[in-house]
Amino acid sequence: METYSFLRQFADSWMLLFLFVFFIGVVIWVFRPGSTKTYDNPSNIPFRHEDKPATGEDADAEDNSAKRGEADAKEA
Repeated sequence: METYSFLRQFADSWMLLFLFVFFIGVVIWVFRPGSTKTYDNPSNIPFRHEDKPATGEDADAEDNSAKRGEADAKEA
């Protein structure tokens, strides 16, 4: 069997199945119940500065304040 034919058959069967299962796994991982808090902050990045672009210092300050808020919530 030629290498091309073998790789073509492998890609059409097992690799397709593997990539489909991987995709379903990623979708389940992202939409799991505990992931809302994890993705809450990154999902709002485009809406943080409506009048001007954010600078690097602004982003660092917001990340640090978010981390402090999480630490305070864990202590409470």
